[in-house]
Amino acid sequence: MSAPVSTVEDAIQAALATVNDPEIRRPITELGMVRSATIADSGVVRVELLLTVAGCPLKDKLRTDITAAVAAVPGVTGVEIDFGVMTPEQRQSLQSQLRGGGASEEPVIPFAQPGSRTRVYAVASGKGGVGKSSVTVNLAAALAARGLSVGVVDADIYGHSVPRMLGADARPTRVEDMIMPPQSHGVKVISIGMFTSGNAAVVWRGPMLHRALQQFLADVYWGDLDVLLLDLPPGTGDVAISLAQLLPNSEILVVTTPQAAAAEVAERAGAIALQTHQRVVGVIENMSWLELPDGSRMEIFGAGGGAQVAESLTRTIGAQVPLLGQIPLDTRVREAGDAGNPIVLAEPESPAAQALGTIADRLALRRESLLGKPLGLKPAGR
Repeated sequence: MSAPVSTVEDAIQAALATVNDPEIRRPITELGMVRSATIADSGVVRVELLLTVAGCPLKDKLRTDITAAVAAVPGVTGVEIDFGVMTPEQRQSLQSQLRGGGASEEPVIPFAQPGSRTRVYAVASGKGGVGKSSVTVNLAAALAARGLSVGVVDADIYGHSVPRMLGADARPTRVEDMIMPPQSHGVKVISIGMFTSGNAAVVWRGPMLHRALQQFLADVYWGDLDVLLLDLPPGTGDVAISLAQLLPNSEILVVTTPQAAAAEVAERAGAIALQTHQRVVGVIENMSWLELPDGSRMEIFGAGGGAQVAESLTRTIGAQVPLLGQIPLDTRVREAGDAGNPIVLAEPESPAAQALGTIADRLALRRESLLGKPLGLKPAGR
């Protein structure tokens, strides 16, 4: 070989350090997954890799990524990978490492901690059928496309639909009592639909809904998120109340249609902020109009509902609640959602995608509040 073995081995370790675990998104060397990596005189490298669980769904991707990284090292003529599985002790150590504490510590909700820099948006509506889930997944995809680390909690336990709309058809992976969420279009997703059989209905009362939301927030390994979106069920029921308790710093995005009746109901969904002491970050009007071939607009559901909700909430809450945007009615939004490829990615030049992108820009660039965050100031000495 052209280089000493020690140099080649160092290069192999450096190459392995560039491979991230597809679920945790951190280097496999840092996670203790590489048990050994040796090179024979023939130049063939044998890598022993420890999977977090047997039957890891992303085993083939790991094989592909490792092979590509190691094969690029000068002097390497081939790559062989032997897969093993971590012991319970190794998984406990990994869990402790990821959570930043002892393995016996009770899981906490990272987004509720004073030092959290994750912006949490609860997407709410007064009634169903206004396109709240479509807005949620498209905002998530648009924010991720802008380089942000984004997660989505499908908190609409009874009417879960986010995984399909995002094309997140993989099952979560469990490491001890920690859950690795699937990812699609750069967005991490968790939903009760990932834990049910087929299209089975979820028949739960309030306490179980609260516990499910708590587990989604505390037991799932989200990593360092810039934005977390929660697709809430319609109305002001148990989940909305639980969210205010679990994530008091979360902010509310109200989705409505232009229809006067829908706007009146949406006002109630936003007004819950008075009781929960949350901030309403803005109103989004969906299905605002249908653009006709001749360039004119047909206002199928009326007009002015979004502005009405924004003005009413501004008066009720006593703080400015802006109308963040109006999204035109477009059959392609539905088609893209059914295909698991949000319209902001599938057809970014469409009017609906442009409107959603503008809203995402406003949310991404919004100045972060310092409310409840420690500034690290100390009294000056005398």
